[in-house]
Amino acid sequence: MKNFMFYNPTQIVFGKDTIKKLDKLVPQDSRVLITYGGGSIKRNGVYDQVIQALGNRKVFEFGAIEPNPHYETCLKCVDFIKENNIDFVLAVGGGSVIDATKFIVAATFYEGKDKWEILLTGGNKITKAMPFGTVLTLPATASEMNNGAVITKKETLEKLAFHSEHCFPKFSILDPQVTYTLPERQIANGIADTFVHVMEQYLTYPVRNQISDRFAESIIITLIEEAPKVFSDPMDYEVRANLMWAATMGLNGWIACGAVQDWATHMIGHELTAFHDIDHGTTLSIVLPGVMKVMKDEKGEKIIQFGERVFGIKERSKEERIEKTIKATEEFFESIRIPTRLSHVGLNETCIEPIVQRMKERNWSLGENGTINYEKVRLILSDRL
Repeated sequence: MKNFMFYNPTQIVFGKDTIKKLDKLVPQDSRVLITYGGGSIKRNGVYDQVIQALGNRKVFEFGAIEPNPHYETCLKCVDFIKENNIDFVLAVGGGSVIDATKFIVAATFYEGKDKWEILLTGGNKITKAMPFGTVLTLPATASEMNNGAVITKKETLEKLAFHSEHCFPKFSILDPQVTYTLPERQIANGIADTFVHVMEQYLTYPVRNQISDRFAESIIITLIEEAPKVFSDPMDYEVRANLMWAATMGLNGWIACGAVQDWATHMIGHELTAFHDIDHGTTLSIVLPGVMKVMKDEKGEKIIQFGERVFGIKERSKEERIEKTIKATEEFFESIRIPTRLSHVGLNETCIEPIVQRMKERNWSLGENGTINYEKVRLILSDRL
């Protein structure tokens, strides 16, 4: 097991009808900015619950945050905050809204002229941020309980991530009831995102980290068990609750303790989103099986462990077990009706080279061993045609 430090100050308020608790969580004298996305919160009743819970506080709004939040949109919100003397931000939405809000609260206090430096330096230059909380409406990214975010710069077609201890939410409200009206596509993307978050922290090489391994496997098993139920009975509260908590646990730092991490699937997936505006979860379900295939020699022991403990694959040769496990992973994604091939989203081999060239220009070496270079990225994407 690797050395680790674990810190997570976010207060979680989980369960039915918990939005009303905002009244005690948001400081009474705050000038509150609500950030949100396309406006679904105003159609499904979440917005009304939030406004009622905030009571007599002075409330402002900033909406239209994109599914892959744009740097340019975030800067407009920073200006809005300064113009209106906002002192608390409440993100009401899914991971994109929360990610955008993390950048916004950090950029508001950032002293550098070019706020894109926040992304270029991975958040290392952030020294403070405005306090914020979240009301989660789409379980997927665990942004509601971590300190990371991913932002897209449309001008240059770049998508980069940052982390900062100053960007943990003060609190996050998780009411599974608000997910009842989610479209199937968003549900599938959220499940895929959670699945791959776990795999990025699990599918590397053994370090005898039994606790983190077992926690990770339990999250994946929960996804496999609950996913069919959420599509057959969308109003089942317990299914929604288990999927919501699985998503939060998937990337709140807990299963990363003492583990080795990968994140190559995400880095390659980010490029697919940056160039082609593909749903984040979809890029992950496309790329992960390719990473497993191309990197099976380095990941073989953990793939075999994964296949045995999660899919019950215990017989035949190691090579056959690895192949069956990769196939089972791909079949799970297909069972939730999410794309697993580039052709499924209208792309062909011409999409590969721009991504490969960007990786080459950045001199990135991805994966837990730093061995996924641009040539292997080409192999991974070629496998997914």
